[in-house]
Formats: sequence, C-alpha cells, structure tokens
Amino acid sequence: MAEPLTLFARITPKPAYLAAARQAVLDILPTTRREPGCRVFRLFDDPSGGGSLYLLEVWDDEAALAAHHAQPYTRSVFERYRTWLAEPVALTTLREIGAPAACSS
Repeated sequence: MAEPLTLFARITPKPAYLAAARQAVLDILPTTRREPGCRVFRLFDDPSGGGSLYLLEVWDDEAALAAHHAQPYTRSVFERYRTWLAEPVALTTLREIGAPAACSS
C-alpha cells in the first residue's frame, strides 16, 4: 500500500478576517472528515495569538486530496481566502520517518 499523503498548512489571514477564516474551516471539518480518503483533518491555532491557523491533513493519496479540493465547500473557502489572507497558504508535504506507532498514556 502506498504511503499516505501528509500535509501541514499554515494559513495567515489578515487580522480583520481571522475569526471568519477560523469559522470557515471549522464549518467544513465534519464534511471533510467524512470524505473518502481523508484520514486526518485537524485545525489548530496559535495560543499566543500569533494570528495563524494550522491544518494537519492526512489523505490516502493525491487523488483523495484532489477530490477534496474539487468539493464546492472547499472551493468556497479558497475563494474567500483570496480576500482574507495576508499571505499565501504555506503548505508543507511531510513524510513520516520511523515506524508509526501510538504513544502510551
């Protein structure tokens, strides 16, 4: 089986649009998580108030990610980002090294 596609995105809205950008992603979380091929779709913010949002995404493959980007709700968020963002989304593709395992609690 192919290695999953893991992405980390930093989203930096203009200060006036931070709440709206956060809500836009929160609104699509449940639907995105039900998409075929979505393994992880988690939103984080900066507790120090840095003004950025962070998405951790894990998809089965590029096709699953492409299907996500083609969804009307995803395209709607991207369209609003055109006005809302202070800078382009910083997207990093990650590759896990070492054996995947859960941490003990």
